[in-house]
Amino acid sequence: MSARAPGRAQAGPALPVRTTDLLAQGASAIDTLGLETRYGNSDLFAILDALEVAGPFTVESPWELRDPKGRHLIHAGGYAALPFGERFPPLVAFIDEFLARSRQMGLPQQSTSEWRAALSANLVALLASEAPSHADSRVFLSNSGAEAVEAAMKMALAHRPKAKRFVNFQRAYHGKTLGALSLTPNEEYQGPFRPLRDAITLPYGDEEALERTLRDHAGDIAAVVVEPVLGEGGVVSPPPGFLARLGELASRHGVLVIADEVQTGLGRTGHWFASVAAGLDPDVITLAKPLGGGLVPVGATIARKAVYKSLLPGVASKRHSNTFGGGTLAAAVALKSLELLVEERLDLRARELGERGLARLKGIVERYPHLFEEARGAGMLFAFTLKPILGFKVPGLPDEDVQAITSVLALRLLQEAGVHACYSNNANRVVRFTPPLNIPDDLFATMWERVEAFAADNPRSLRLLQRFPLPRLLRLAKLAYG
Repeated sequence: MSARAPGRAQAGPALPVRTTDLLAQGASAIDTLGLETRYGNSDLFAILDALEVAGPFTVESPWELRDPKGRHLIHAGGYAALPFGERFPPLVAFIDEFLARSRQMGLPQQSTSEWRAALSANLVALLASEAPSHADSRVFLSNSGAEAVEAAMKMALAHRPKAKRFVNFQRAYHGKTLGALSLTPNEEYQGPFRPLRDAITLPYGDEEALERTLRDHAGDIAAVVVEPVLGEGGVVSPPPGFLARLGELASRHGVLVIADEVQTGLGRTGHWFASVAAGLDPDVITLAKPLGGGLVPVGATIARKAVYKSLLPGVASKRHSNTFGGGTLAAAVALKSLELLVEERLDLRARELGERGLARLKGIVERYPHLFEEARGAGMLFAFTLKPILGFKVPGLPDEDVQAITSVLALRLLQEAGVHACYSNNANRVVRFTPPLNIPDDLFATMWERVEAFAADNPRSLRLLQRFPLPRLLRLAKLAYG
């Protein structure tokens, strides 16, 4: 049946911005910063503007950006959510074909869906190829990493109904929705929202503390939740053997293990699943960032059948749901993203480039000991820690704030040097790089050349502060302290 043209309608309210103008003129069509500041997270955008990193940025290739001043940037931002960079042509071409040919319902919540079914089947197949015990696991699809963690938490609580606590680790980051927030130990994020779900927070990688906690409290613990590499915590890997031992201890005490692979999963660390590669066989795995290919939001929670069914059994199978999770467009893009990752073996490329990049970063850090403390890496997750910009405490100024501004000032000057990098939400004085897994070799090499140029221009951490214009520093202080 053809669509019937609507009759002439009475004019509605005037909308201030038209899509045709944005498509034709881009950022020049509107006062982007003004509108963001007026109608969005105004203080955040004011801070970014004070630092001169607010954008908006123009995409020149999947791996390159242009900032408002015309500077060419290599894109190492994206927080591991850009496995192919921005607007990767094969993925965009697939979306065009999908929209032209697919006749599937957009949000098939009360019916089967071939795209959702195919994505779930491929996710389980990929996991089972590394962890055969997951051959009959089930998938719950959502819209983000935090939602994937929320679903995992509910599965654990349903499976162990007498246990109401979780074990997490210092500097972990699992999201900021209320459930996931309880597993993200950071006073800035947690403080205003207590009481949260009860969590026992242990030092990351401390086997003795974990063994003691499980021995004394296993009956109260639904699950141990662990990142195989701390992402927002600063790209920190646990000691060798820790994850395998964690699995052994949890299994001995009947406690579930949730591996948060939102940032590390699907090739980023050089493995499809970093936890499995390290010897852990988790009961639940959470995924998100790379699944969307940088274009759509997708989250996935993969759980053993018995754990999954504890949350969603029989007539209670709608006990956890969401409107958009498993939507057809998102599932299709995720399916194609997974296909591209596997067919191009971007796990192996991440491993190769990761080794090369970490060696290069370590050399830069060693050459500038008054700027850097340490280089870290896990596949295509890279980070450096900076020396404090001040060697003394400032009266009336929290040391935490001084530590935090160090990395922010570094991000500003890295952008001047031509690299777009990542802030770390749960680690001070840490700057991270998450370049696309398919970045061309020449751009990857140029990225490190620009990082070295940044270091050569700022051989001491104090230089980061000295190069920040005083009026902007005062503006930033006013935003922070009123």
